[in-house]
Amino acid sequence: MAETDYTAEIAQLRSTLSNIEQVSDMEQIKADITRLEAEASAPDLWDDPEAAQKVTSKLSHRQTELERVAKLEQRIDDMEVMVELAAEEDDDSAREDVAKELEALRKTMSDLEIVTLLSGEYDERDAVITIRAGAGGVDAADFAEILMRMYLRWAEQRGWATKVMDTAYAEEAGLKSATFEVKAPYAFGTLSVEAGTHRLVRISPFDNQGRRQTSFAAVEVIPLIESDDSVEIPEAELKVDVFRSSGPGGQSVNTTDSAVRMTHIPTGIVVSMQNEKSQIQNRAAALRVMQSRLLLVRKAEEDAKKKEMAGDVKASWGDQMRSYVLNPYQMVKDLRTNHEEGNPSSVFDGAIDGFIDAGIRWRAGARHGED
Repeated sequence: MAETDYTAEIAQLRSTLSNIEQVSDMEQIKADITRLEAEASAPDLWDDPEAAQKVTSKLSHRQTELERVAKLEQRIDDMEVMVELAAEEDDDSAREDVAKELEALRKTMSDLEIVTLLSGEYDERDAVITIRAGAGGVDAADFAEILMRMYLRWAEQRGWATKVMDTAYAEEAGLKSATFEVKAPYAFGTLSVEAGTHRLVRISPFDNQGRRQTSFAAVEVIPLIESDDSVEIPEAELKVDVFRSSGPGGQSVNTTDSAVRMTHIPTGIVVSMQNEKSQIQNRAAALRVMQSRLLLVRKAEEDAKKKEMAGDVKASWGDQMRSYVLNPYQMVKDLRTNHEEGNPSSVFDGAIDGFIDAGIRWRAGARHGED
């Protein structure tokens, strides 16, 4: 690539970064840092540990946002110097270094662009993911467990903390359902594009005749409730059942009946929790997830009313959003974005960034079309 081409590439990177800074509202981020630093320095901050944790976490996140942009600006400046030196010295090795850094900068810029698209009301929140086995018998239960491992591996690779909150094991293999939390800034906005029905086609390992089996699993993603969201649920609307926690094969885990199943009577929403140490902790965790689900239901109802008023009759994404095909060929394809990967094993091992990025861009385009 000629030096003039590098100059054009650098100009494009600067233009993209400028757009990101405008969308991100860097002045607001700086104002937030100043305000949060003042709150963090208050002498009574840690009198309320939960509130203090929120302040320090938000401050760290805002500082990271600012530093990320500053580092990109510095890297673009450094690259400009690298291009000049490579041209002056007519050094092929230096040109190779420039090409590598250019590719790395493109990737970093693309990742940052994705973050700027996460502008939904709850996108900054932690996420709670529930996976349920659908049609397909034991294959569906096994598929649900495969998906759970896929998301946990993906989060682990990112350094994002996770916490399994509930697991209901199927009799033969796999999971009837599982609920886990992903704790990271923008976890909900990032993972919410994974919500929907996932489809697996493979030669069933549970079929002694070796037949191809199609099975389904549903993925639900909700934002984790915060204490200031004020989603009040009257006690009369809740039914709470207590039962004994169990592991694979029905083996008893706890010696006391500490697991909790909470039902919201008006909507029929059910939440189960069994992974905390006590019934009180499981009840508190179940209530928080119940509030999160009701918050999302309320938001969906409000959005539906707005669309109805606007005369919007567009269909949603539909039930089946992604297919994982292992036989007769190997392919994972998202039916909304058409993004596909030819290595299902890698996808099941957590390599789903391509699907998530494409989903976020697809959703941003859909939202833009509605405006």
